Amino acid sequence: MIVNTIKDLIIALVISENKMTNLREILANNLKAYRRKCGISQAKLAEKAKISTQYLAMIELSRQFPTPEVLDRLAAALGIEAYQLFAVLPSPKEAMERLHDTLVCNLERVVGEAVKKAIAEHSQDKPSIG
Repeated sequence: MIVNTIKDLIIALVISENKMTNLREILANNLKAYRRKCGISQAKLAEKAKISTQYLAMIELSRQFPTPEVLDRLAAALGIEAYQLFAVLPSPKEAMERLHDTLVCNLERVVGEAVKKAIAEHSQDKPSIG
């Protein structure tokens, strides 16, 4: 059942993310971001999710927290999964650091494999002395 899945996910996010200060703020920020990305107004999203515009505004201001059923309707209206409304996105600096680390790791692996291959090919091409 989706309600239990959302509840479990929210609990897991709260426990695993030390930077999470306020679940309502995360929901509010993500909801606004997805709504703007879709290019729809609060009134249009509220209509699609079958809630009042005032209630949606209160959610986006972190003053109200919706029920799991309303979360499902909001997510469906935005064309996303409900858990995405609670994703904590890294800051640009954290994202760049993660990208840097990944690139360095992959580069080291690729270069290491190329060097091993070149050494193996070179040692096979070398005539035996003796």
